[in-house]
Amino acid sequence: MHGKKTDLASKKCGIARSLNVIGDWWTLLIVRDAFNGRRRFNEFQKNLGMAKNILSSRLKKLVEEGVFSVVEDDGSGSGHNYVLTPKGEELYLVLVALWQWGENNCKEAGDLDHEMVDAKTARVLPQLKLLAHDGRELGPREFKMKAI
Repeated sequence: MHGKKTDLASKKCGIARSLNVIGDWWTLLIVRDAFNGRRRFNEFQKNLGMAKNILSSRLKKLVEEGVFSVVEDDGSGSGHNYVLTPKGEELYLVLVALWQWGENNCKEAGDLDHEMVDAKTARVLPQLKLLAHDGRELGPREFKMKAI
């Protein structure tokens, strides 16, 4: 049985607080679409195929959380656009990391029909790496959380 979703906003953990804002899987797909140039409600709805009420509630939360801002549509006078804020644009690393993880772990040969490429050179992006202050590459067991 599913209960009400736990509010993670007051947790003293950056991961928990992030998930409180972007933890719903539709949310990152909406952000992905915004990075791909979609700005209008109907563009998101058509591309994602999600119910209008769900999209509406997700966009409302993303605006409230400062991930998107609402900008009046230039010229048409009928509606508005959802535009990523600087806070929303910071999610690019999360999207690239999830994309690369998915390419490495969640596909069969020939499954995907897109690549994540450098906009300037059109070359496939290299794997993201976590680097220490001295430039060493850190592996999955070479970092930890420390109380402050």
